[in-house]
Amino acid sequence: MAAGQEQVEALIIGAGPAGLMAAEMLAQAGHRVVLVEAKPSIARKLLMAGKSGLNLTKAEDPAQFRVAYGTAADWLAPMLEGFGPDAVQDWARGLGQPVFTGSTGRVFPKAMKASPLVRAWAARLGALGVERRTRWRWTGWDGAAVLFDTPEGPRRVLADATVLALGGASWARLGSDGAWAAILEGAGIALTPFAPANAGIRIDWSPHMARHFGAPVKGAALRAGTVLSRGEFVISARGLEGGGVYPLSQQIRAGAALHADLLPDREAAWITARLARPRGKATVAAHLRKSLKLDPARLALLQEFGRPLPDTPEGLAHCIKALPIAHAGLRPLDEAISTAGGVPRAALDDGLMLTARPGTFCAGEMLDWEAPTGGYLLTGCLATGRHAGRAAGAWLSGGTLDAGVEISPRLS
Repeated sequence: MAAGQEQVEALIIGAGPAGLMAAEMLAQAGHRVVLVEAKPSIARKLLMAGKSGLNLTKAEDPAQFRVAYGTAADWLAPMLEGFGPDAVQDWARGLGQPVFTGSTGRVFPKAMKASPLVRAWAARLGALGVERRTRWRWTGWDGAAVLFDTPEGPRRVLADATVLALGGASWARLGSDGAWAAILEGAGIALTPFAPANAGIRIDWSPHMARHFGAPVKGAALRAGTVLSRGEFVISARGLEGGGVYPLSQQIRAGAALHADLLPDREAAWITARLARPRGKATVAAHLRKSLKLDPARLALLQEFGRPLPDTPEGLAHCIKALPIAHAGLRPLDEAISTAGGVPRAALDDGLMLTARPGTFCAGEMLDWEAPTGGYLLTGCLATGRHAGRAAGAWLSGGTLDAGVEISPRLS
């Protein structure tokens, strides 16, 4: 064998949630696993997300849970059936991390951070014999060999099976820079272009909005296209951000208009009746505050996007219920929480193996799917990583995966 080249059985490229789960599946099946990561440490994006409370999954009916994956729901269905919300919770408990379910159904580790879980997971993988190498950056293929830049210089690895779990194209500083796309496209694999998902909305505010930067907007709803979001969001210097905004990303990308309902729990007729009361010498703003109990943040949005305000109670009520929000689209890709686009279903078999490159599987956010925050993203990454790892193991051993899931035969 050439100098700087080695042979391994199972190679995992990328040590985020999907890659770690694929490594666990292969190692549990008895395969020798080498896990490589371009950054100095593993699970960096997961650790960052866990600083403010690691949302593992959402306790929800499985059919409703799958709805969050939109057009990719039927593709991901067998993977989510194999590793859905209940399985995620059991897995976390198995790592010594008890969980709890919040009032909205979101599930968190009781430690409320990712570091204890990552440490326990790394220990489990070590006990299973997974060899971990950091600062190994994948640079492409040379025939059957997988190429890396490493601290010791260029290396070539011949792998019986490879799982790519390289992340999307957001948060590049944590490792998800999307550089892998050029390698796959160079190998003739057509990708869906990257786009921001779970991203803030860009707005060029008028100067009077500056005093509201950082203010949360509660008790309002946002609608774009067919999606209605009741979550809280924040007025920032760059636009609107937060959990109430992120579910609208796909509709915003598609060009849907954005509207706010500042009183979603009230009918227009009720609002009209309240506004029709005599206001005497009170200003319009004071009348809105007193009669509708609108807080400063919602009043600011009404003034920003509703001017000139309608001069009839009916017109003003309609404006409050369907306030058009003028914006400049989503925040840039690297500021997004996650990525849409990537490796499409058409490029893969049922086991997530690239049909153009037998023995190479894909998992996680590099696949062309998206989901809102709230536990759906992490569950999707874990489920696809598990599926790809199990499929790679079945391909190595010449076995089968599950009924209805076809694994392409390994050619000897």
